[in-house]
Amino acid sequence: MSISAQRGFTLVEVLVALMIVALSLAALMNSVSSAARGSEYLRDKTIAQWIAMNRIEEVRLNIQKFGASGDKAEIDFANRKWRYDTRYFDTNNPSIRRIVVRVWPGNARKDAGPLAESASFMGSALSTAGSANFSWEVGPGGPGGAPDQGGPGAGANTPAGTPANGVRQSTVNSGQ
Repeated sequence: MSISAQRGFTLVEVLVALMIVALSLAALMNSVSSAARGSEYLRDKTIAQWIAMNRIEEVRLNIQKFGASGDKAEIDFANRKWRYDTRYFDTNNPSIRRIVVRVWPGNARKDAGPLAESASFMGSALSTAGSANFSWEVGPGGPGGAPDQGGPGAGANTPAGTPANGVRQSTVNSGQ
């Protein structure tokens, strides 16, 4: 047998093939680690958003007393340390305040931007819940209409001409 009659790969061909496989495996590992970093970021962002929403509810329920302009604290949540900063702002309506909560991971730098920020409003009740007896329809008496003059539901604040069941009946003018 002659050397030229043997079949197989030369050393250069094998090295080129190994180089292609190595580059493709490196690219695959890079994309897998990038996906893992992205999923870790989304997990942290979701947890930070939960913390911000929980803090807003704590303020609304007045579970922890809050200062005049804001407060900062560190908490343990999902087996990690987190920092939050709660700020209170006045609005044009004196009975309503704006609440802004920003959340950082516990190990974040002091000058880093927050991982999550949530805002809401808190107000003092104008009356007890369910006590307002007001119709939002405009009747002959202006907004809220005029009270009924008797019958079932007398004393309810419904527009004139509205039955006690609250359904107003209208007639259609056919133009005749």
